[in-house]
Amino acid sequence: MVETVVNIERTTTTTTNGPPGGGNPSSEGASWGAIRLNTDYYRTIPGILKLVQFVVGIICMALASPPLTSATSFFMFVIVVSFIITILLIFAYFLGIREALNVSVNWVFLELITTAVLTLLYFIGFIVQLARWSDVRDTPGTGSNIAAGVFGLFNFLAYAAGTYFLFLAHRSGATH
Repeated sequence: MVETVVNIERTTTTTTNGPPGGGNPSSEGASWGAIRLNTDYYRTIPGILKLVQFVVGIICMALASPPLTSATSFFMFVIVVSFIITILLIFAYFLGIREALNVSVNWVFLELITTAVLTLLYFIGFIVQLARWSDVRDTPGTGSNIAAGVFGLFNFLAYAAGTYFLFLAHRSGATH
């Protein structure tokens, strides 16, 4: 009886074009499947602005809580909504979730509209907060609530700058 032995060797070739947007994959951060840690975004002006919005939002929440008036309650509403949206965007950029989702959504335009609405809300919120507390004297919490309004002004400026940079990105035709 004749015995035939066949050896099969399999090889796999993988070609990578690098991360979206070019660049060195090692400089983009660690990668696990479709989600990768993107720390380079936070070296850009829009990334730094998101972190500033996050930190100033925490300061505003700390200074304005607990809300003692309905004006401060509205201000806290604006702060908390903005804070939640900003932290979601921070994680979306940090984990590269936008790139991992293959959804045909113009992310830059969506973020532009969201940030513009938050900018408008912060503008109204810090004016209401400062108008309510600027003429109050000898009431506990006056100083911290005025400081919260001033930090609300700073955060309004940070959100306005973020809106401006998103507008420039949208105008240049960016979708991611």
